[in-house]
Amino acid sequence: MKESAGKIFSLAGENPPVPGCTTSESLAEGAVTLFSVAAGTNISAEAYASPRLLFVLAGRLRVSVPGTASWQAGPEETLLLPPSCLVGVAAEEDTVYFEIIQKELISMKVDAGKVMKLGELVPYQANKIISRDIIDDAGLKLAVMSFAAGTGLSEHAAPGEALIFALDGEAVIGYEGKEHIIHAGENFKFDKLGRHYVRADKPFKMALLLTLEPGEPAAFE
Repeated sequence: MKESAGKIFSLAGENPPVPGCTTSESLAEGAVTLFSVAAGTNISAEAYASPRLLFVLAGRLRVSVPGTASWQAGPEETLLLPPSCLVGVAAEEDTVYFEIIQKELISMKVDAGKVMKLGELVPYQANKIISRDIIDDAGLKLAVMSFAAGTGLSEHAAPGEALIFALDGEAVIGYEGKEHIIHAGENFKFDKLGRHYVRADKPFKMALLLTLEPGEPAAFE
């Protein structure tokens, strides 16, 4: 991932579409691609052997299976596309989204062909942290987490790069001795082995995208 660790940033804001063009950039080789699609442009229908998960960061994306079905997905909404499905995308307004795909067939733990908000996949519960894995593969993990006010994760490190997508509320991210306040719609990156913690003084939800070397655990203290 090209983004610098240890700062609050906006992945969508730092990757605006080029007028009249579609652009793409790999965030994690072979697995995660960021797309910036200008208003009035499209990406023609393609099919892949593995399922694809689309997550819209800004704008609105029209996703269609020629002659069969279509969906509209807006900010913080996600859509799982089944394998071997011919799918095209188009944008009526400037749109930024990322796509997760694996060369090997993996199990994504959401329903295919249904637009949903990631933040709605986990509820808040008093005094609890709730986590739900969407992808749990040898080299990639995507989880959605909710933090009740007054909860948090103690300082720890992970053996891979991680990207946080704040979905609701705000929290304090501690990273390598410094604290940062993150709000819904913002992002934060951890480098491999970067020491970090999360403190939720208010209710907070986030998605965590973690890239791993095959055979490594997802996290350790």
